[in-house]
Amino acid sequence: MSSAFVKEGEYQKLSDVGPSLNALFYYLRQENRGQVIREMKGFYSEKCGRHVYEMSDGLTYAPDDENKWTIILDAC
Repeated sequence: MSSAFVKEGEYQKLSDVGPSLNALFYYLRQENRGQVIREMKGFYSEKCGRHVYEMSDGLTYAPDDENKWTIILDAC
């Protein structure tokens, strides 16, 4: 429903964000109406087999095998 108020061409999906951490920060700031989202903890997860990033928005993000950002739902 909220997408009804978004101008055409403004909406970006998480999977469309570039693979850099700076691109993720920019995306999260846009998604949170300008609130700065910080990295709380970044580490290599043996379980996930990749680097994961816990952010101040309470979610954990990691690039997938195609270097597209995803939200990690289970603790890695």
